[in-house]
Amino acid sequence: MADEALKRVRTRHFQRAKENGIKITGLTSYDQLTAGIFDEAGIDFLLVGDSAGNNVYGYDTTLPVTIDDLIPLARAVAGAVKRAFVVADMPFGSYETGPDEALHTAFRFMKETAAHAVKLEGGVRSAEQIRRIVSAGIPVMAHIGFTPQSEHGLGGHVIQGRGEQVEQLLADARAVQDAGAFAVVLEMVPAEAAARVTAELRIPTIGVGAGPHVDGQLLVWTDWAGFTKGRIPKFVKQYANLRQTLTDAVSAYRTDVEAGSYPGPEHSYED
Repeated sequence: MADEALKRVRTRHFQRAKENGIKITGLTSYDQLTAGIFDEAGIDFLLVGDSAGNNVYGYDTTLPVTIDDLIPLARAVAGAVKRAFVVADMPFGSYETGPDEALHTAFRFMKETAAHAVKLEGGVRSAEQIRRIVSAGIPVMAHIGFTPQSEHGLGGHVIQGRGEQVEQLLADARAVQDAGAFAVVLEMVPAEAAARVTAELRIPTIGVGAGPHVDGQLLVWTDWAGFTKGRIPKFVKQYANLRQTLTDAVSAYRTDVEAGSYPGPEHSYED
C-alpha cells in the first residue's frame, strides 16, 4: 500500500489492496522507537506479537506470554504511529475457552492500548471467537497454518498444508473469512498451498514463510535486522546486521571510557 498520501491505514485499505494487486507490508514491533521508524518508512501494519516472548522477555516460546505482558507494548506502539495499522496479538490462554473469554480479551486490548485490531490463532476451531469479536465492532486478523501457540500439539516447527493437509488449510481459511476476519496470516505454508488459499479467499492473505503468491508479507523485525542470535528461519531475508553494529558501538564506548578519552572537552559543560 505504498500511498504516501494515505493518512491512516484502515481495514478497507487491506481489501482494496487485494482487489488492486497491491502488496501489503507488515512487521512486528514492541516499542515506540521501532514503531515510529517503521511507521515513517511506510510499513502498512505493525503486529505487537506474542513473539515478544522470545524477543523482549527472553522466553523459549510464546506460550508464557500474558495479556498483561503485551498491553504495555501495544500501548507504546499504538501511541507512536500516525499511519500504520496496529494489531495486538491475543496470547495463548486468552481466548481458547470460548467466545466470551475472547471478547473480554479483545475489549481489554482495544480499551487499554488504542490498538486498531486484534489477532488470534486457529481456523475452524476459532471461528466462533472471531465471529463474536467482529460482531462487537472489533476488527480481527486471523492466523492459520503453523500456529506457534500450538507448537507442542503440532509436533514442533513443522510446515503445514502439505499434501492432504491443504484441504484442512482451505477449510480453516474459509472459516475465518466467513466469521468476519478482515485478513488472515498464513505461516510456514508451501507456496503452492498459499497460492490456492489466496486465489480462493476474498480477504487478503499475509504470508510468514508462505512464498510470494500471497497478498502481503509479515516478518519479525529482529530476524531480518540481524538482532536474533543463532539460526533464523529459512524464509527470512536478512537486510541488516544490527547486532554486530551495536556490538561494535558498545565495544568502542567501553574502550573510550576505559582509556579516559570519553567524555572529551566537547562533551563537558563549562562554568
